[in-house]
Amino acid sequence: MFNSLNDRNMVVPMERVLIVDDHSLVRDGMRSLLEISFPECVILEAGALSEAIEALEAAGEVDMVLLDLNIPDVSRFSGLNRLRDSFPSIPVVMVSGALDRITVREALAAGAAGFIPKSLKRAEIVEALRQVLEGEIYIPNILEEDNEDARERASILARIEALTPQQKVVLRHLVNGKLNKQIAFELDVSMTTVKAHVSAILQKLNAYSRTQAVILANRVGFQ
Repeated sequence: MFNSLNDRNMVVPMERVLIVDDHSLVRDGMRSLLEISFPECVILEAGALSEAIEALEAAGEVDMVLLDLNIPDVSRFSGLNRLRDSFPSIPVVMVSGALDRITVREALAAGAAGFIPKSLKRAEIVEALRQVLEGEIYIPNILEEDNEDARERASILARIEALTPQQKVVLRHLVNGKLNKQIAFELDVSMTTVKAHVSAILQKLNAYSRTQAVILANRVGFQ
């Protein structure tokens, strides 16, 4: 089984990951899984948010942060919010022993790249990580009982939260019907910079056009 997991995930390599959990046994278990499934990956560990920030500042970019929902120096999603603000380009996946629809939806809306219950089987965890590495948002099966519209809204909100602050500003201008040259004037930046932001927005929202990006934003009431 482990060989098949390796073969499947080598297509999407993970070079460096940070595990944030105050329980060493949990970190050991996740480390073991990652070493088997992503043998070339450098695995960093932290037992608290402060340690995680120090590790990220020292290591630079990582492919992913696996953040436990309940660690001593955070309150609910404050750790996620801090990491998203300080390291907006790094996907943060929430990991938790607790699993309920409200918590999952709130985590995704706050910008988590996924929500992995600790109760998942090893193969399912690897599949979840693979989806995040491919730029997708991992949503656990508990939300499958929700209606399709609610799940789609949660996915859109998560994608919007993955945007940088400047990209959100540009998206807001797009929603208001502004052209690139108008946005460039408003933000006092070049047209090239605006085009780069728009391109990144389309990619992160998984939208094929500006119009679709605006439709997605309007669907969740983004202002």
